[in-house]
Parts: sequence; structure tokens; C-alpha cells
Amino acid sequence: QVQLVESGGGLVQAGGSLRLSCAASGRTVSMTIMAWFRQAPGKEREFVAGISRGADRTQYADAVKGRFAISVDNTKNTVYLQMNSLNPEDTAVYYCAAKSGYYIEVGAFGSWGQGTQVTVSS
Repeated sequence: QVQLVESGGGLVQAGGSLRLSCAASGRTVSMTIMAWFRQAPGKEREFVAGISRGADRTQYADAVKGRFAISVDNTKNTVYLQMNSLNPEDTAVYYCAAKSGYYIEVGAFGSWGQGTQVTVSS
């Protein structure tokens, strides 16, 4: 069992930046892929970014490419999401997720955090 705890959300003006953190505990050895998802009000949850545990592979949703950056610190069992040039469309609850496996885009994520709210004002 893996426990994930997100932090770093908040209110920011358009054009601003935030960095989200996700601290993992428990059977972290089973986590080979970590990712961030988000869910805006009235919308389905969507993939934002993913990273392999060795940080040799990353993947981003088209909507955030060039603005967001995912990274991992294995010494701290923590994954980060640096979000720059934020706009109101980025407003959502952001969730951290983890799974075993090789492919970021294939297979369901079995471990989820509780989410952290990001609100971008215009």
C-alpha cells in the first residue's frame, strides 16, 4: 500500500507560478510511475503529467506542455509539479497518483492522493 499526500496548492493570479509536491510513503518500492491529474468543476479528471521513477521518461498533456514541469526526488520519495504561466483554465483539484509498470500512458493508477486545490484568478 502506498500513501500519497499532496501540498502546495493555493490561489494565484494569472501568469503566476505554483509548485505542487506529493510525498509518498509505504510500499514506495512498487511505484515505478508517478503522475499528476486534475479535475475541474463539472469536468472529468484528466492526465496532466507523468514521470518514470528514474526520471528518464516524462509525458505531458498538450494543454500544459512548455508551462509545467514534473520532477522526482527519490531520496525524499517526492514528486513535484512546477506550474508556470498559469491561467484560469488551470483551476482544478490536482491529484497525485502512482503505479507500477513501465508505460506512463498505459495501465490504471492504483494509488491516489486526496488532492490539492489550485485556483487561478484572472
